[in-house]
Amino acid sequence: MSAHEQSVIRVLLADDDPAVLAALTDLLGAEPGMTVVGTAEDAESAVRLAAAHRPDVALIDVKMPGHGPRAVHEIRRVSPETRVVALSAYDDRASVATMLRAGALGYVIKGAPVGEILDTVMRASRGLASLSGAAAAAVSRELDEHLGRREMETEHTSRLAEEIAGALQPGAIRAVYQPIFGLATLDIVGYEALARFDREPVRGPDAWFAAADQAGMGLELEVAAIRAAVARFSELPAPAYLAFNASPATAVSEELATLLLGLPAERLVLEITEHAPVRDYDALAAGLAPLRTEGARLAIDDAGSGFASLRHILLLDPDIIKLDISLTRGIDVNRARRSLASALIAFAAEMEMRVVAEGIETAAELEALRDLGTGYGQGYLLGRPGDLPAKNDQ
Repeated sequence: MSAHEQSVIRVLLADDDPAVLAALTDLLGAEPGMTVVGTAEDAESAVRLAAAHRPDVALIDVKMPGHGPRAVHEIRRVSPETRVVALSAYDDRASVATMLRAGALGYVIKGAPVGEILDTVMRASRGLASLSGAAAAAVSRELDEHLGRREMETEHTSRLAEEIAGALQPGAIRAVYQPIFGLATLDIVGYEALARFDREPVRGPDAWFAAADQAGMGLELEVAAIRAAVARFSELPAPAYLAFNASPATAVSEELATLLLGLPAERLVLEITEHAPVRDYDALAAGLAPLRTEGARLAIDDAGSGFASLRHILLLDPDIIKLDISLTRGIDVNRARRSLASALIAFAAEMEMRVVAEGIETAAELEALRDLGTGYGQGYLLGRPGDLPAKNDQ
């Protein structure tokens, strides 16, 4: 690519007025150093084009169908490098402020002079803010605050990325293993691998993974945690299985598939958590199919803690349902928890799925779960997370 081509500003236009679109297309297309990569008349089309073309600048109409502020937010999500400028015939503080809060860098009035529109696009391509019309003075302070917040967010994300990069170094993640028991005999049937981070800053595992998601490094950290767990697979007492947690994106990633190559799939259980959103269940099920065909099992974690886990169960057809600690805690004395657990256990039996109760901490809870027909369980009463048993203890 030549230096000239690199300097061309690629612009996306979105407005529900065809005449405005045509005029802006002609205006920007005739300007040396600018090109229009796409036009849209509604928010959904604008977001789709932004994801496909990743323009340098997007001019987005405030009042277009699908809601302009939503389009700004979604474009910033699918194409973070795109600078969004709000475009409107409405020269009022409320319209400007709404678009700025959604992530717009600037604001230009449709009736502004040609030179002002071109200048706004050029400034936006360099990350510089511009405001047009009488609304400028009214919102200049809000713009300053908005840009300040964005800068702070960028610095925060950069700091998190550095911390996560440190956690990805060899030896930074330590795996611990919590035993899973058959409740009838109290024989160990498997181990759930959990990650521990013995490094600065001090934060719990959930906080580390949340920080990684915020830094855009969630998959890398999850894979690193699973790598630490499976590194000791040979020490696992046969025929016990190894269970590990993964988000939907990690579960179907090539990185995870490569990591698990060579391990006996029939002794692997992949746990999808309640807290992980699933946008396309058909795609997730298809992505999991190769691993499950080889013999690996799918577990739905945190069942009963919210509606998402029930959708996971109905749409993913898991092999194992894990009852969340919010159900098992005090199940011996809480009628509502016992009733909901009983319903899930009955459903699992009908569908030929196993049930594992999490968080068993008292003998009374254990007895109540046995009475309900729960086949398997884990918790501090039975065994805390720790090292794998030594060979001579197996």
